[in-house]
Amino acid sequence: MKFGIAVFPGTWSDRDCAHAVTLAGHDPVMLWHKDADLRDVDCVILPGGFSYGDYLRCGAVARFAPLMQAVAGFAAAGGLVWGICNGFQILCEAHLLPGALTRNASMQFRCEPSWLRVENAGSPFTSGCARGEVLQIPVSHGEGRYVADPATLEMLETSGRVAFRYVSRDGAPVDGSSPNGSMHDIAGILSESGNVLGMMPHPERACEPLLGSADGMRLFQCVAALAGDRGTFITTGSR
Repeated sequence: MKFGIAVFPGTWSDRDCAHAVTLAGHDPVMLWHKDADLRDVDCVILPGGFSYGDYLRCGAVARFAPLMQAVAGFAAAGGLVWGICNGFQILCEAHLLPGALTRNASMQFRCEPSWLRVENAGSPFTSGCARGEVLQIPVSHGEGRYVADPATLEMLETSGRVAFRYVSRDGAPVDGSSPNGSMHDIAGILSESGNVLGMMPHPERACEPLLGSADGMRLFQCVAALAGDRGTFITTGSR
């Protein structure tokens, strides 16, 4: 199993993702932003950071990188693509996922533990989890408030494309006190085909007990368990 990890100028979680991939027993392949060759990877990870300094908007410049052209084609062919934090922002800017990530409602950078309820356990990224299960995975962002128009939000909800939702430690609704004020408390969403995931929290920073939680490692293991030839997968259902 080969995980490709994108490296843009300003990326800062690429090595953290590589460490998590290695802990999961797989091979990380670093993919430079100027390259258009994905080097036969099975899953592409777009990690967190400040790609190209987050000029214009977060992810707005990265979407035009040669690497992203290859990623778009890979996703269209059913390849697994996983955007984390800035990677989620890039996926939205590239229109591989709907909606946008804006300034946190608090107008503050938030770096703290968060709790996510698994809303869809039928994706390649969550198939080893139970729907309704709560995972402890930290956030670290200043522009992580997910927004979309009412029609898009309804579509995401009714089609089971909300992957994770911010909740309290016990799984109860956060009642507007999520780390960023995301609409519908959305922490992560899936593409229509389910092979692209964008999430703001950082699973690579919850990959071993030393970090306070190993819940993030389960997502890396889920991907490897379902991935087949060149990252295509057999879905286990929409939810």
